[in-house]
Amino acid sequence: MKKGLIAGAVILQAAGVAVTAADKTERAIFAGGCFWCLEAPFEKTGGVIKVTAGYTGGAGAGPVYSDYAEKGHIEAVEIIYDPGKVSYDALLDIFWRQIDPTDAGGQFVDRGPQYRSAVFYLDKAQQRAAAASKERLAASGRFSGPLVTELIKASVFYPAEEYHQDYYKKNPVRYKYYRHNSGRDKFLEKAWSREAEKAALRARLTPLQYKVTQEEGTEPPYKNEYWDDKREGIYVDLVSGEPLFSSLDKYDSGTGWPSFTRPLEPSGLIEKEDRGLFGSRTEVRSRSGDSHLGHVFTDGPPPAGLRYCMNSAALRFIPKAELEKNGYGRYLKLFKEKP
Repeated sequence: MKKGLIAGAVILQAAGVAVTAADKTERAIFAGGCFWCLEAPFEKTGGVIKVTAGYTGGAGAGPVYSDYAEKGHIEAVEIIYDPGKVSYDALLDIFWRQIDPTDAGGQFVDRGPQYRSAVFYLDKAQQRAAAASKERLAASGRFSGPLVTELIKASVFYPAEEYHQDYYKKNPVRYKYYRHNSGRDKFLEKAWSREAEKAALRARLTPLQYKVTQEEGTEPPYKNEYWDDKREGIYVDLVSGEPLFSSLDKYDSGTGWPSFTRPLEPSGLIEKEDRGLFGSRTEVRSRSGDSHLGHVFTDGPPPAGLRYCMNSAALRFIPKAELEKNGYGRYLKLFKEKP
């Protein structure tokens, strides 16, 4: 097992959860103000095994609630998850939707450096993914101010006292009262409302990109960016950045649109029945970004016989040479040099 996997297994065993060497678990650590408010969103996420509230980032050992701030620690949550069921990128997306990344002085009603937001990365891959995710959020135009959430190399994580664990379950009335009055929910509802999202996307996308991804439009065949692109790399959702297709599965379908035989991450796509002017078709959307991408047909090449006919205006191409710096380094292994 890798170092990160071993650490996750040790924590689970300490919590009384049976873990074998075959179990593939990873860790993630996020800080976003009061740790009570970060537990529930992650615990309700499929693939997340355990969420622990605690303290990290400081210099003093053995912090407790009465002195963790004096020792330089931040309230945070440690997440043990199954990377086969939920990705680190997906956890990052959930994290951003719980905080105000423009607030350097704390989070909502909780003020002070012990309540500031941060991503504690455990390795280079997490560091790159977190940086790329933050850059995408900044470029989205959703927030008017700069994103000040820190990316910090993870150090020792100290679990908080037992009464802090699952506080939202143990004290639901007090928790709901605190959360409502903290201003967190009001801020998040406004920042992530459909209206705010549309406004941000209109400012960020071209008219064609907006029409395709948000209004189920279709671009002209043969007059789009990627229909005949033969470079090596992957195609991601223009809106959310989630990986969708690989150039290794791209082929010339003769239609004038970029076509693929299969998705790069099947779990990242949603298929819906589309009844319109052209009869019944199967629409393809991105799971996280909910962008309209195109349609899938059953007239593709063997063995699967599928043709994922996509709109270039819904995609962003990441060349093989730029996968690492854009946070998609895990896909480099697909493009190994031929002997």
